[in-house]
Amino acid sequence: MHFHNLWGSDAQIDSGGTLVVQPLPGIGDALWHLPHIRAIARTAPDRRVTLLTKERSLAERLFAAEPMVHRVLWLHRNPGLHDGPVGFFRLAALLRRHRFTSAWVLHASARYAQAAVAASIAERHGYGLGRQRWFLNRPPYLSPGSSGGHPIEKANQLMAAKGLPLLDQDQNLPISSEAARVIADRYGRCLGPWIALGIGSSETYKQWGGLNFAALAATLSAPERRTLFLLGGPAERDLGQEIAEQVRVLGGEVETAVDLPIDQSAALLSRCRLYVGNDTGVLNLAAAVGTEAIGLFGGSPPLTYSRNIHVVLPPSATAGMAGITPEQVAAEAAKFGLD
Repeated sequence: MHFHNLWGSDAQIDSGGTLVVQPLPGIGDALWHLPHIRAIARTAPDRRVTLLTKERSLAERLFAAEPMVHRVLWLHRNPGLHDGPVGFFRLAALLRRHRFTSAWVLHASARYAQAAVAASIAERHGYGLGRQRWFLNRPPYLSPGSSGGHPIEKANQLMAAKGLPLLDQDQNLPISSEAARVIADRYGRCLGPWIALGIGSSETYKQWGGLNFAALAATLSAPERRTLFLLGGPAERDLGQEIAEQVRVLGGEVETAVDLPIDQSAALLSRCRLYVGNDTGVLNLAAAVGTEAIGLFGGSPPLTYSRNIHVVLPPSATAGMAGITPEQVAAEAAKFGLD
């Protein structure tokens, strides 16, 4: 896969092809749209697309082994160099430099469709909601009543309207062979089955809390029979250490894995029997690599798009994450044959 900066100023640039614009920022957002990216790629002459998205998606490593994503371009917005009128022309210049022949906008904003016009992209597909329709030229589009739907549903509706099937395997994320090797070298000594606990959270209202994760880990921990991993990002380093110390006090053991790049996290998750965690991108990542994933949804609507995601809810909508108990989660985890 090729990776280019915001100007696309590499000495040699592959020109032409199909552009997919997916401006939602998270890892989960990128994975939600993988089936749609693949459906679009199957319409391209070379069965590959260029993806324009935001850096927070980590798409260049997330899709490192994805053959249908040929190249990733970064969209710098909110804040960034693609904001405002000047930023619009910067974005149009970036797209024009690559001479795309087709663009698909998986978002309702008119801005990206208008940038495709300014970049002289001949075929322009998208939702066609509101002013965006002015800048598109390849119907059909979504009905106005679709504007409030979930991003997955809007993308699903567009694919259906275009007659592009979403295949069962489209949700499966391939693992980088190099990332798999790193995980095997680093953790190959650990006994199976492996269980990952996703302790990260981008919002506090989605966070289950260190004490709950420690209590669950102590319940699930059986050093002679299985290995538990604490999975998160660099922001969870201190939390991971606190949880690990609490687990040891409670008589259990865990491995901390909060410093892994996203492709290595995917490789680790692909070897796990089970994932348990907050509603974050890593929950979606676990499901995408085929791991059974228990999602804790006390602060956000449950995700139901993947058969690998198993929803745990508090006893009432007002209880929040605090209403989900370690005993409740342990009972759900026991259904997955961890011995």
